[in-house]
Amino acid sequence: MTFSTDTMTKSTMYTTVDETGVLNNYAPETEIYYADFPTLEQQRNYISQGAIASLLVCLLILTAFGIS
Repeated sequence: MTFSTDTMTKSTMYTTVDETGVLNNYAPETEIYYADFPTLEQQRNYISQGAIASLLVCLLILTAFGIS
């Protein structure tokens, strides 16, 4: 037996009941959407953030080698 009830957010929660009377609640399925390709400005920001992160990691490794 399957039935659905409305929740406070006005989305449908699906609930099933098996032979022993155990309830199983399922979250509503969300709408699928595809991500947009990053703009040139975003791509430049990602490159600069990656370069800064790489520099930081290299400095931390060199500092660790220098201390030991």
